[in-house]
Amino acid sequence: MSACVNDVKQRLCDTIGAAANDDDLARWNQTFAGLSAEERVAHALDCLPGQHVVSSSFGAQAALSLHMLTRQMPDIPVVLIDTGYLFPETYRFIDALTDRLSLNLKVFRSPVSAAWQEARHGQRWLRDADALEAYNREVKVQPMREALESLGVGTWFAGLRRSQADSRRDTPFVSAVNGRYKVHPIADWSDREVHRYLKEHDLPYHPLWEHGYLSIGDYHSTRSIHEVGDADELRFAGMKRECGLHEMDRPSG
Repeated sequence: MSACVNDVKQRLCDTIGAAANDDDLARWNQTFAGLSAEERVAHALDCLPGQHVVSSSFGAQAALSLHMLTRQMPDIPVVLIDTGYLFPETYRFIDALTDRLSLNLKVFRSPVSAAWQEARHGQRWLRDADALEAYNREVKVQPMREALESLGVGTWFAGLRRSQADSRRDTPFVSAVNGRYKVHPIADWSDREVHRYLKEHDLPYHPLWEHGYLSIGDYHSTRSIHEVGDADELRFAGMKRECGLHEMDRPSG
């Protein structure tokens, strides 16, 4: 790492602590805008508090973030929320990437199984927005909260990108949420940059990508681009674009 980059990192480390203010976060985001994604990861790992984790839904381009993080911190916990409704291809993709990248996989689930939830509530994702919200909260948001608390997470890395959806267009590189930091090293990356990285490192897309699945979640509420008239309908029949995992904590700054 160059002396210039080291100087930048030291200044950032000196100006951010356990409770960042708006000026600290603005400084970090401004600085990160001029760094590579790999440098953002390095700075965050060195300067932001542990425990560090990276979350992954093992979606279409998940291999990128997992590869980038584990190159610098091989044993970083990888948090997966298993709803019990992932595609068979997703479960096999998880196994394949876990073996290839030697992932320190940490799986969290709702204490109520998928079958039991359906017995209680039926197929909530088919009813209306309120029922879908309740489903996402029970099977995704609450297990993620449990993961963050039980692992004692200080800094959470995720692979959100601004170009993925209108709901993500203001995604910062760094935010402070409920006493921990959230880092999005590839927030400003385009699809072309993602493809270039995957190709350069011989990393796979999710196997459903080639069948038109651009955003991959539960099999019951994910559609391929060939099945819908608008990209907003790829998930949750257009009722929502976000499941709530990345909306559950709002930035404090």
